[in-house]
Amino acid sequence: MSIDQYDKPVPLDQGEKSNEQYVYQGEAGEAVYPREEETIRALKPRQISMIAIGGAIGTGLVIGSGTSLARSGPGSLFISYVVMGIVCFGVMLALGEMSTRFPSKKGFAGHATRCVDPAFGFATALVYLCKYLIISPNQIVAGALVIRFWTTSINGAAWVTILIVFVIAINCLGIKWFGEVEFWLSFIKILTLTGLILLALIIDLGGVPGQERLGFRYWKHGRAFKPYKSAGDLGKFLGFVNALVLALFAYMGTELIGVTVGEAKNPRKTIPKAIRKTFFRILFFYIIGVLLVGMIVDSSSRALAQAAARGTGGGASASPFVVAIQDAGIRGLPALINALILVFTISAANSDQYIASRTLYGMAKDGNAPRIFTKCTKRGVPWVAFIFTGCFMGLAYLVADADALTIFNYFVNSVTIFGGLTWVSILATHVAFMRGLKAQGIPRDSLPFKSPFQPYLTYFSLFLAVLVCFFKGFDSFMPWNYKTFITNYIGIPVYVIGYCVYKLVYRTKAVKMMEMDLSTGAREFDDVEEDIEEEQHLKSLTFKDKIIYHLKNW
Repeated sequence: MSIDQYDKPVPLDQGEKSNEQYVYQGEAGEAVYPREEETIRALKPRQISMIAIGGAIGTGLVIGSGTSLARSGPGSLFISYVVMGIVCFGVMLALGEMSTRFPSKKGFAGHATRCVDPAFGFATALVYLCKYLIISPNQIVAGALVIRFWTTSINGAAWVTILIVFVIAINCLGIKWFGEVEFWLSFIKILTLTGLILLALIIDLGGVPGQERLGFRYWKHGRAFKPYKSAGDLGKFLGFVNALVLALFAYMGTELIGVTVGEAKNPRKTIPKAIRKTFFRILFFYIIGVLLVGMIVDSSSRALAQAAARGTGGGASASPFVVAIQDAGIRGLPALINALILVFTISAANSDQYIASRTLYGMAKDGNAPRIFTKCTKRGVPWVAFIFTGCFMGLAYLVADADALTIFNYFVNSVTIFGGLTWVSILATHVAFMRGLKAQGIPRDSLPFKSPFQPYLTYFSLFLAVLVCFFKGFDSFMPWNYKTFITNYIGIPVYVIGYCVYKLVYRTKAVKMMEMDLSTGAREFDDVEEDIEEEQHLKSLTFKDKIIYHLKNW
């Protein structure tokens, strides 16, 4: 398809942006806007796919699964990851349908504004921004603490400075450099987890000299489901609920594909592919990973309890995989795994800072933040938004003081509730989106990407996400601890107050189903040419180059 196949350009109404001079009528009568000279659509399909899975794979799986195993047992750990994996897939599919229909640079908060209420869009962006303003410096702190595995003689603030400079440099180079760096960092993550899973399988099957086959030994004699905070069946149920909360934290990050869509080449083609690949990788890395962890590590062992107590700051020694490696008598690997965990934290800090700046940029595009945050460099970096969000990385210097770091950790504990509320917003927006399609008689078959299991999967995922958010901090009542209660639930008042204040100030109204705008906001027509150019480039490659191309895009 070429540009000539579109109808003649129609001038925009007065008051609309000057850099969007014309609107073209595309397929199905949709409005197609010219390319904006702001952030640049330069993320390749392989980068989008790898960033999506790389954003989810982190210390939550490699280290956090040990905490869940120690508290709840292997059975609860496995089932909780399966359940939350289904919820995560529901979120991904919901994002896929909306992001391919409206590949906007406003992100999923823009979908909330369009389909529900501008106040709801603001509240969605607010909690998501809060999450990344906290988690970005936390990843830098984690990186500085991981380095202590090798040396404790250098003040952690020095490592914090080095990591911050690295993150700033990569983000300021532009989206092409960012995408390439994140591709390879995420590739290292995948190789690491693949190696750990294969090693876990070898250990379980008795492949290590001097160790017998383990099988499901640690699942027997009532050890599959451990009680937590209470005895008996109630305690086992609470253990499962706690495992669900920790699984939610481990899966958080997959939704960032809804932010990268604003800088993706031909998002209608790349986003569905990334979603499908992400699902199968989640199935392999998360589900099989935690299953094997529960098979090779005794949930009641003292070594696992000590590892769980160390947390991310303990580096490799805090990982249940390392506990199993040490129990098997394998030497030399902990130092290597620690280096790889450092890569995990650097990658996470880099992508988290990217998402923080793009979320603020999207808020400004959506009219929910000052317009100055939309200003971009020639490389497409929203520099004002990046400076503002980058200032919060300075919180990482609290690592230099033990008391200050303790206070900062209270903020970190609130990350899960902010992430959970973001999932709730995405799913609720998708419900409204589907209702709008039905009310206006638009068939789902007309969507660029039609996801399976709908609307049932979205309703199920929304119910579970709300339930986990509601019961997230139940252990703060057993016994009562006001500090953990505040950190577990502070996201809810931020969410509600943000919605109500915006509603009162701007007098917004909920979007009516029949008035929902389901036509404008299609992809830029430049992407059509890019799609053709990519296909022509692939045809011109030699057999060897085609193999390399497909390996990169697997």
